Amino acid sequence: MEDPAQRSATMRAVKSRDTSPELAVRALLRKFAPGYRLHRKDVPGNPDIAYIGRKQAIFVHGCFWHGHDCARGARMPKANADYWCAKIARNRARDKVHREKLAALGWRTLIVWECELKDAPALEKKLREFLNQERDR
Repeated sequence: MEDPAQRSATMRAVKSRDTSPELAVRALLRKFAPGYRLHRKDVPGNPDIAYIGRKQAIFVHGCFWHGHDCARGARMPKANADYWCAKIARNRARDKVHREKLAALGWRTLIVWECELKDAPALEKKLREFLNQERDR
């Protein structure tokens, strides 16, 4: 068990951009849909991957951090559980607001969950379908 100082150092080391899941999604996209932009601050929610002209945004979410309903996302830390429950709830609420803002501006969004990387062919199919959808106007 880590002491609080070690835990704090571990949590500070968690990256918010260029994570392994994000890099894996970008590697898939480079094969069939290059031309994306990364972490655009001028787009609501600062999406991980954005196709500006198409108005398509892709968010790559860690299952734990964004409260996915998979095994990893449902696992709560035993230490400081109230803090983590509140933190994840805030993350989910913020994610929802960002998706709503993007939708109001005519953007389509896709969330790729960290656990989806286990099945690369299925994820590639999901990405292709999202990028090939006709925009509803």
